[in-house]
Amino acid sequence: MATFLYKLGRFAFRRRRFVALIWVALLAVAGVGAATASPPANDNFSIPGTEAQKAFDLLEQRSPGGNPQGATARVVFHAPDGEKMTDKANKAAVEKTVRELKSGSDEVAQVLDPYKTGAVSKKGDTAYILTSYKVSAMELHDKTRDALKEAGQEARDSGLTVEIGGDALEQMPETGATEVIGIAISAVVLLITFGSLVAAGLPLLTAIIGVGIGISSITALATTLGLSSTTSTLAMMIGLAVGIDYALFIVSRYRAELAEGQEREEAAGRAVGTAGSAVVFAGLTVVIALAGLAVVNIPVLSKMGFAAAGTVVIAVLIAISLIPALLGFAGNKVVSRKVRKAAKAAKAAEQGAEGQAGQAQGAEKHNAGTRWARFVLRRPVVVLLVGVLGLGAAALPAASLELGLPDDGSQPTDTTKRKAYDLISDGFGPGMNGPLVVIVDAKGSDDPKGAAEQVRKTIHDVDGVAAVSKPQFIDKDGDTATLTVISKYKPSSVDTEDVVHHIRDKAASLKAGTGAEVLVTGQTAMNIDISQKLNDALLPYLGLVVGLAFLLLMVVFRSLLVPLKAALGFLLSVVAALGAVVAVFQWGWGGSLFNVEEPGPIMSMMPIFMIGVVFGLAMDYEVFLVTRMREAYVHGERPGQAVVTGFKHGARVVTAAAIIMISVFAGFIGSSESMVKMIGFGLAIAVFFDAFIVRMAIVPAVLALLGKSAWWLPRWLDKALPNVDVEGEGLRKQLGPDSEAGRDERDARDARDPDADLTRV
Repeated sequence: MATFLYKLGRFAFRRRRFVALIWVALLAVAGVGAATASPPANDNFSIPGTEAQKAFDLLEQRSPGGNPQGATARVVFHAPDGEKMTDKANKAAVEKTVRELKSGSDEVAQVLDPYKTGAVSKKGDTAYILTSYKVSAMELHDKTRDALKEAGQEARDSGLTVEIGGDALEQMPETGATEVIGIAISAVVLLITFGSLVAAGLPLLTAIIGVGIGISSITALATTLGLSSTTSTLAMMIGLAVGIDYALFIVSRYRAELAEGQEREEAAGRAVGTAGSAVVFAGLTVVIALAGLAVVNIPVLSKMGFAAAGTVVIAVLIAISLIPALLGFAGNKVVSRKVRKAAKAAKAAEQGAEGQAGQAQGAEKHNAGTRWARFVLRRPVVVLLVGVLGLGAAALPAASLELGLPDDGSQPTDTTKRKAYDLISDGFGPGMNGPLVVIVDAKGSDDPKGAAEQVRKTIHDVDGVAAVSKPQFIDKDGDTATLTVISKYKPSSVDTEDVVHHIRDKAASLKAGTGAEVLVTGQTAMNIDISQKLNDALLPYLGLVVGLAFLLLMVVFRSLLVPLKAALGFLLSVVAALGAVVAVFQWGWGGSLFNVEEPGPIMSMMPIFMIGVVFGLAMDYEVFLVTRMREAYVHGERPGQAVVTGFKHGARVVTAAAIIMISVFAGFIGSSESMVKMIGFGLAIAVFFDAFIVRMAIVPAVLALLGKSAWWLPRWLDKALPNVDVEGEGLRKQLGPDSEAGRDERDARDARDPDADLTRV
């Protein structure tokens, strides 16, 4: 692989105008596709094999005119102190709002008058209009949303409080200024790392191009592939982070090759052949982990994983092709001014610029990373214990992990959706915000009406049920009925989950007694089923990812203990990150710092998504640090000295990459969408734990304790494993000690190159 990438890097450097033109054309095509595409598809969940999905499918079959997953809205009214919603003037204002909603859009399916349906609180101070639509939330026209927002304006003018809840106002999440701050921090880190504006700008430029192509492609294909509104946000988050990091690794290696005296084209080839090999490997691990989300068999999660994986693939391709092309345009400005001055002085003295630059670069390499490695070697047991115990303490809250999906109760308190949620909770009880829908399929019953009534009575006696509506038959045959069940608890609570399970436990006895099949569905039940399915898939998926990590690293490092250490370290960092997420978002610790308005269950997708992404990033840092150590050990250095050498060459770059990734992920904590906020925090803290505690502290401590045994591999296994040559050892052997074999040909080509005077630095 290294040899192929070496040739690709040199080709991209030579044909830089052609390569750059291809990527610009791809960006333009994707942009045009996004600009002409229809709005993104809806966020509806489909979870094959679950009871909630089976019930939804039955509703669509028996009542084809309805849309059980259509958008809904609640227009909630609250009377001033001393007044009631049944007062004549207030009642007239509500009834006028009902008429406005019915005539506001042809997408409206039904508007329920609260005075006819009993949607007035016992105290009489709160009432709500339930509105359902023919299409999903993301398919609503702006005209329909505007009509909904304007509904009840006269009621507001008369002194009533009017708030709107439900998913009908659902729109694309906003990330806010913190995302820009994250990118700005990345720029500062790059500038400090490279000491050159050009070198710092290249990773940012290519990452933005990659994300632009990825997000535009997702937008263009959103309707065709049924991608949800949050897919592009997650793809942007991951694409920016890996795009900057992968480019950083290659640009850093290119500068190192220049410092060793290589010509620019040769340096580009070697950078792509060595660092590029690790980029491809790290990118593949992320892609495999994200694509592996499909095994959970939740289509929306699979699509999110595939879309994010596609963005990572684009980031890898840009790193190994566009980066060397742009390095060709950059000339000698890719190195710092200090190094360029040293090169000029060397040229004037008729000395090798590579020697002077190498001295300058070598001086830079003796940094804090080397000193830290030596400190760890002196006290490996202490460092190991502190690291493991610290992460173990952070992981403790993960034992209380509760999975769920966010509802309007997790929205910021100043939003109309949250205010409507609170008004409903105060006036009708928290369960009214997430009613359960029970389907009674009485086709096998001799008395469908009697069966439905028996189901109603049985459910009414279930612990935690506040109210059950009368059966409503929805088909012409009169053998399929729906019941609305109100829990005593808020929709996202564990207590409501217990209510759903209790009702389902009664289903078998009800079918035996009445001949009717009972199914529980609705958005709340759907969320519970999604959480359960993801919870069931968590350990198998974790085992798959850890097993894959072990096998891949065994191939790369030709060792048994190093991959085992890496996999266990990855496990430790993921569990610690989950513990931090639970502490902040479920327990509310420090919630005000991250604008967590209402602590609650952790988003169902969070653990699996974190495992998938952090796995790839952890392997990224592992490869760039430990491969240098292995290379030094193979070339005769003692195990301890090999650890120092690995940190000498890789610590600064990995530190910069981790800070960049943390800042990019943390930038999404400012999102208005609780799911995006939680993912941003979770990934940022996971990268921090893995990069700075596991890879920078625990890894060198373990290697110091293991000594030579860390690199042991049975001979038969060494012969059986394929040689992927991630660090380009085979490439260096092929090039031989005299890597300037083709100097004459390159000099002739450089003579025709207008940048020939910048060939060396």
